[in-house]
Amino acid sequence: MILVTGGLGFIGSHTVRALLDLGEDCVLVQRRKAEVPAYLDTAQVTVEQGDITDLSALHDIGTRHRITGIVHLATGSMPWPPSSDQPVEAARKALGGLFNVLQAARDWGVRRVGVASTIGVYGGVSDEGPLGEDMPLPMTSSHVIPTFKKIGELLNGHLADATGIDVVNYRISGVWGPRDPHGALFFAAPELVHAAARGTEPDLSTLPGPAYAEDALDLCYVKDTGRAIALLQLSDHLNHRTYNVGSGRATTNAEIIAAIKKVVPDARIELPTGGSGRQSHLDITRVQQDTGYRPAYDVERAVTEYIDWLRAGHEN
Repeated sequence: MILVTGGLGFIGSHTVRALLDLGEDCVLVQRRKAEVPAYLDTAQVTVEQGDITDLSALHDIGTRHRITGIVHLATGSMPWPPSSDQPVEAARKALGGLFNVLQAARDWGVRRVGVASTIGVYGGVSDEGPLGEDMPLPMTSSHVIPTFKKIGELLNGHLADATGIDVVNYRISGVWGPRDPHGALFFAAPELVHAAARGTEPDLSTLPGPAYAEDALDLCYVKDTGRAIALLQLSDHLNHRTYNVGSGRATTNAEIIAAIKKVVPDARIELPTGGSGRQSHLDITRVQQDTGYRPAYDVERAVTEYIDWLRAGHEN
């Protein structure tokens, strides 16, 4: 049985679905009560309410289930959302959650723990084109998420050596698709789809800067992200500790808009030209070679399914 922290969250729920499809039972650990989506409403899924910052609560879950692997996707591994209130305690709590997950894994004799990292760790790398896992990374970060993910990757390497647990880092690209709670937090694609589905103009005011048609990012449909993570968790042997999880290509806003217009021809989602034209994306050779993963969703398929999902009455 695979324990998934944040298993009812955005990436977590799709990862659980992929694990189920591969024949695994799952126990989902959530800090707060959350509705179980229909695609996870099965006897193979058990939901436990618990906080990863409470080691005794984690241990209690282990007394009720035989945990053989852990996928750690809970947002509690970093102080998010960031706050100026008690920042030292928030950082201590975030790192403590990671330590608790790894301590529980050692106590249960778990072979492999997968931990979510982010494409953001490559921030500041000047190279364009494929971003490979062996590239040297800047020691600085401009945002709390890549800051704590870099810290986590270093701690994971140390504790993997010290404990003998196979700790695997997932450097996850820009994820979008059904149940996305963020909207236009870091990139425009989710809000462009939402605006088309509801017949309004997109609200991109939450982005860190203006959005342009030429802006590009490695965008990975969430079902592909979940499947890649599931394959990394269940593979008999992995040759590395860190894997890029993405589509392996840079997708522009112009491509997203073109795909949307094929489904919603009158969508009011135009963006101005401009931007840096930067075309960086994740090199996914490692995960392909070690797991056989291949993205199943191109831009048009992802857009069509996402719009159908929203038109079916789902909020996000």
